[in-house]
Amino acid sequence: MTKIEEFQALGLTEVTIEAIREKGFEKPSPIQVLTIPALLKNENDIIAQSQTGTGKTAAFGLPILEQIKREKTAPQALILVPTRELAIQVTEELISLNKKKVSIAAIYGGASMSEQLRRIKKGLDIVVGTPGRILDHIRRETIDFSLLKWLVLDEADEMLNMGFIDDVEEIMSASNETKRTMLFSATMPRRIVSLSKKYMRDTKILKVESKQITADLTDQIYFEVKESNKFDALTRIIDVESEFYGIVFCRTKVGVDEVVSKLLDMGYAAEGLHGDVSQAQREKILRKFKKKTVNILVATDVAARGIDVNNLTHVINYSLPQDTEFYVHRIGRTGRAGNQGTAITFISNSEFRQFTLMKKEVKTEIRKEKLPTAQDVIAIKRNKIKEDLLEVLSGDSVIENYTTMAREILAEYPAEQAMAGLLKLAFKNDLEEGNYPEIRTFSVDRKGTSRLFIAVGRVDGYTQAKLVELLKRETGLNDSKIDDVKILDNFSFVTVPYIEAEAVAKKLNKLSKGNKPLVEIAKDKRGGGNDD
Repeated sequence: MTKIEEFQALGLTEVTIEAIREKGFEKPSPIQVLTIPALLKNENDIIAQSQTGTGKTAAFGLPILEQIKREKTAPQALILVPTRELAIQVTEELISLNKKKVSIAAIYGGASMSEQLRRIKKGLDIVVGTPGRILDHIRRETIDFSLLKWLVLDEADEMLNMGFIDDVEEIMSASNETKRTMLFSATMPRRIVSLSKKYMRDTKILKVESKQITADLTDQIYFEVKESNKFDALTRIIDVESEFYGIVFCRTKVGVDEVVSKLLDMGYAAEGLHGDVSQAQREKILRKFKKKTVNILVATDVAARGIDVNNLTHVINYSLPQDTEFYVHRIGRTGRAGNQGTAITFISNSEFRQFTLMKKEVKTEIRKEKLPTAQDVIAIKRNKIKEDLLEVLSGDSVIENYTTMAREILAEYPAEQAMAGLLKLAFKNDLEEGNYPEIRTFSVDRKGTSRLFIAVGRVDGYTQAKLVELLKRETGLNDSKIDDVKILDNFSFVTVPYIEAEAVAKKLNKLSKGNKPLVEIAKDKRGGGNDD
């Protein structure tokens, strides 16, 4: 059975299969194997329990898109998610799978209400939204869920942790009783179980057991670098390897193009793969990569699917993968056929929180290392030049064509000076330390930062100074731990140390009136689509 046939075996039709082909999915994940047939073949409500990063969006998105009809009269599907970031992510993933051209939109707090009202009035088939804003529309009677066929609660345990569970209950009770409800959650707290018993019927429980991820033949390491220094870090890794042959993963098409352009400018043999590369061009690039006429392939996760290369020396996560599943797929490309491989991940300050969570899920050692210094790179390049030169001198290569020129130069300059000039001509500034910029790291003691969304802004009388004063008074933070404060009309953003973010949110949420939290910790983009 081919990989596409595995999707067909789940009951999906050719229209959906075509979307899967274009998306580049390799094979259905365990939660997709369990969920898709259940959503296609019967009328049970479903509780699906699986780890973060197991393809949940496609697990519920593909069956909904398979069965939905383009009507635009009233929403037929509502997908509730805990954060605006995840709402955007899930929406983008559904749009990328949308062959029927049904109308899909994200509805979340902090975005223009007038623009959302315009989209709703125009007609929506699928709504992806955060509980607070969806409930706001229900109370205003600006959105009608009387024709709802599917209600999805994505990351239900996270919605409970963020204090949205009462809003979720009110939304469930306000929607029609004939809908099918699908609840996705990594864990099953008592309150979630109670919610399912109260509002769901004929419930079928689907569970994917957590698996420990092992990669015995892959040495996993990471480097802490500033975002602006990632490219210099990449070239140092390539330069210190005698025979680098690897894939560099970026999150976006733009990222791939930028990295490839810089590598080519510096003389590296590199090619890029992403969603805009035609099939003919893709095949040409892969032939060059497999023959090693190109030794660096820069790719997005989706574009790299289906690449069958067994002898990579390195996989480099230039951008942090969006979830554990993508990380495992990436690093699994090294250490094949009995060969030791190295998986390297570059971590910037803003990525530290997501990386910490990912390490817990991977359940294997990812070792921190220091980047090679400029002196390390120069020493290795110097030795390589010597080795290559000695090989030319001692081999069978024909060098007679150059002897006349050599005699002419040696007649005017001492041999040592002439040789140095030749090396300078051949290798430009490769051996000059000043050609290698300083690569800065962030302080490990800070453990990264978290971005807080605070539901007060200018209309509430807050200025930057007043918000900082509130944070200091209520949470005990000092000025050095409060950064990048941004005040907008109805809400604000502030950055605090990651290790203190949860405590800060908890203290400020005690000031909240009603059920809605005053503060949310901006969630990392995990569990949705891939920006390809």
